[in-house]
Amino acid sequence: MADYEHLTALRDGDTITITMNRPRRRNSLSEGHLAELLAAFREAGATDATGIVLAANGPVFSAGHDFGDVASRDLTGVRDLLRLCTDLMQTIEAVPQVVIARVHGLATAAGCQLVASCDLAVAAESAGFALPGGKGGWFCHTPAVPVARSIGRKRLMELALTGDPIDASTALEWGLVNRVVPGEDLDAAVADLLGRATRGSRASKALGKQTIHAQFGRPETDAYVIAVEVMAAASQLAGAKEGMAAFLEKRHPKWPD
Repeated sequence: MADYEHLTALRDGDTITITMNRPRRRNSLSEGHLAELLAAFREAGATDATGIVLAANGPVFSAGHDFGDVASRDLTGVRDLLRLCTDLMQTIEAVPQVVIARVHGLATAAGCQLVASCDLAVAAESAGFALPGGKGGWFCHTPAVPVARSIGRKRLMELALTGDPIDASTALEWGLVNRVVPGEDLDAAVADLLGRATRGSRASKALGKQTIHAQFGRPETDAYVIAVEVMAAASQLAGAKEGMAAFLEKRHPKWPD
């Protein structure tokens, strides 16, 4: 993996861990940080790894956009910054690997958007989540997009309009995260969930993830049009044929690369 200024990207076996590393800036998302995150996810996505963990150093997971960067920009500059952020979120959804957020601390605004954009999320009991623009001067319009798709309209409205943080247990109840564990168990819980989520055919998993994102939020009829065609085509993949053959022959499958 390449060297970066604002993050680290390390591979261990089939897993790549991307760790935000701007603790003094609360891992806020400047243009440089966003660009490096985008590059790191694109680089990881092009590998044969099966999982990506998004983590952070320091007491805060991510405080969202770096206001020092935003305040210096005109309309065109802010629009460009938000488009870069959107490219990152959509890349997280598009890479073939399973992406899991390891959330140890507070995730606010675009930091909360990062968590919601990951396929899975495990939080420590010390974590918190907020869309604080609702009680400030710059509403969290873009962070609300994936958060709404995770927690639904009424809960999104409460989070976005009040700007108040929710704790990890509430985030679990609302569907923003998959697991909440004591801090000392966070790494083990991330590894366990990621391990179970990356079993089976890599190609099948990648297509499945991308199809879920493609059909999610569409009317049911349109969603079925997408899902039927993809599932029919996927039946001809080597992994599907091997999985069915192994089931019928009562043996363990040997997944193709």
